[in-house]
Amino acid sequence: MTTASGAQGPAHSDRPSVAQSRAARELGLKRSGFDLAVLLGRIRTVPDEAGGRRRVTVEELERVRTAEGFPDSLRQQIRVVGTTEGAELMGISSARFTKLARLGLLVPVRFYLNRYRAVVWLYLAQELQQFAGEEANAPLLGGRVSTALREQLAEGVDVRARNWRGRYTGLLLRRTEDTWERAAVVASLLDPVQVAEIVPDPYERSYLNRLRPQAPGHGAPDSPAAQLTERIMTADDPDEILWVRANLSLALAEAREDRPAPRPASGGGIPVPRAPEQRASPACEALADLPDAKQSRGLLRWMRRRRADDS
Repeated sequence: MTTASGAQGPAHSDRPSVAQSRAARELGLKRSGFDLAVLLGRIRTVPDEAGGRRRVTVEELERVRTAEGFPDSLRQQIRVVGTTEGAELMGISSARFTKLARLGLLVPVRFYLNRYRAVVWLYLAQELQQFAGEEANAPLLGGRVSTALREQLAEGVDVRARNWRGRYTGLLLRRTEDTWERAAVVASLLDPVQVAEIVPDPYERSYLNRLRPQAPGHGAPDSPAAQLTERIMTADDPDEILWVRANLSLALAEAREDRPAPRPASGGGIPVPRAPEQRASPACEALADLPDAKQSRGLLRWMRRRRADDS
């Protein structure tokens, strides 16, 4: 699979560039930190003319190095912390920090699986400090949690994974202007059964799969860790699934208008990809009582307006 491309335009032969691994070394960053800086848009990349992994121009390296406060300023921008350290930064207990995160008031930017394959969420330190420094958030940091929030917690609300998915895909979408790659990013949030329902053309599905963004690396393919990562990356709430289906329908319409998906020449003898046969997840089945995404015209109009406003 290929990763979603950035939105910085094509690389040109007169713009010397280096591999991302070398760029990380020259900027004094660990690879995980470099990857996060790229995802957050702190470091811009360009396509490789040879079709390999995206690269970093020498011009971009110089821009980053000459920025005020480098390298400390860059490292602060991409510093991530877990629950314990994040709670200390905010001056609250780890238990309250977890409650705020479960309620969606603190949004993770990364995650990893520990030795027990438990999910460990990571947050941008700067965002936590900003949240704690805003006067409007003071009631959330001390005293008794409101009744409404306590009721949500008692019901088991935990939107950390959903919020991470939204943030991660949003960052990927901002990195590309290619319509089919944008559709692939959206499709990556759905299980194959859902994608097949919305994308009946097997060649379009194959193209989306080829452009699908690479999942954060957690274990070998088909390993328990990789399967857990796949579950985290897949929408699992009926409302979320409906939203993604509508978004994918819109993205597909734009991609088809832009250009058709590639398909083999007539008589090429290439077999038609088969639709997935596995059973949809329980959350997907729950959509039976909800209107189909293609019929959600009001939602699509709202999404178009929001995209126009964001641009």
